[in-house]
Amino acid sequence: MDQYVLVLNCGSSSIKFAIIEAKTGTAPLHGLAENLGTVSSKFGFNYQNKQHSAELPADASHQQALTVIANTLKKFETLSQQIVAVGHRVVHGGETFTHSSLIDDDVKQAIEQTSLMAPLHNPANLAGINSAQTTFPDLPHVAVFDTAFFQTMPKHAYLYALPYELYQQHHIRRYGFHGSSHYFVAHEAANALKKEFSNCNLITAHLGNGCSIAAIKQGKAIDTSLGFTPLEGLVMGTRSGDIDPSLPTYLIEQLGYSVDKVSHLLNNESGLLGVSKLSNDCRTLEQEVKEGNQQAKLALDMFIYRLVKYIGSYLAVVGPLDALVFTGGIGENSAYIRENTINQLGHLGFQLDIDKNLEMRFGQSGLISCSSSNPIFAIATNEEWVIAKDAIQFAH
Repeated sequence: MDQYVLVLNCGSSSIKFAIIEAKTGTAPLHGLAENLGTVSSKFGFNYQNKQHSAELPADASHQQALTVIANTLKKFETLSQQIVAVGHRVVHGGETFTHSSLIDDDVKQAIEQTSLMAPLHNPANLAGINSAQTTFPDLPHVAVFDTAFFQTMPKHAYLYALPYELYQQHHIRRYGFHGSSHYFVAHEAANALKKEFSNCNLITAHLGNGCSIAAIKQGKAIDTSLGFTPLEGLVMGTRSGDIDPSLPTYLIEQLGYSVDKVSHLLNNESGLLGVSKLSNDCRTLEQEVKEGNQQAKLALDMFIYRLVKYIGSYLAVVGPLDALVFTGGIGENSAYIRENTINQLGHLGFQLDIDKNLEMRFGQSGLISCSSSNPIFAIATNEEWVIAKDAIQFAH
């Protein structure tokens, strides 16, 4: 009998879920409850490639949404009876968690203690865990942490050059995020290269509304662009990425911004949206570039330039490179971003196969480089499958 895992990704106002067969990664049923806590809360799911919807109460809570999810699963009795574990995505595990963990009171307390470092994510993750344990009391619940993959970074890479007491007393350091995505595509690249993962030197770029890049040496993450929070590093959809650290002080003292306004500016009004003055959606901006919109082109040029700089710096630390990997919504689907990035890396041994690059979209994965180039892959990520494979280890 097949064994399935219920994978839950609880955000502040949404719950993504999927029933995943752990061996193959197939997901016969998946869905989304969104706009929770508002009058426009709604719920939809896909079963065997057919879309369905169900009613949610107005102002539905996470608990009410999970009850609807549970009732939906009961309609598919044969499938739901094969669920052997529940896997939860948890954004921040701090330094406590280097691997996925079976959830108990101690684990929940540790997740709560890291909430100050991920205030938009961890409280929602924890609320989802508590609700799901109530709804599915007889199943093992497993926490899979975005930060765990990066716990192999050396101290000289993850520390900030701040007074050391801030790290010792307050755990201020770089943590990295999108760990499940980087883990998945790095292993997929190793398989495609027919190499042991522990022998691979890779650079993986997860590009979406949130963006991060990772340096992987001999199968271990040694650096990544996201830091203490998911704001550092690359230009993103609405996030600024790297800025002069004194800029917030200037905005507060000279321009009269509040602390909350600065935070909102850097996280929600910057990046592609802020520069283009139009959209955080790469597809929209690419279309605007075709129509001659110079502000849209500037936003994409900045996005690409920052990415090129990070790739160059990571080449310096990983050693002889086995492959560069693009993933995430932009990385998997935007031939424009990949082409214009690689065009600036020709002197470092990269060259695209133009036809393969144009073809590699919509869930496809494969090599997009010429035979004379360092290998370049576009790989569709599958974070949910990583969560399912980790969770099922606790099912026996």
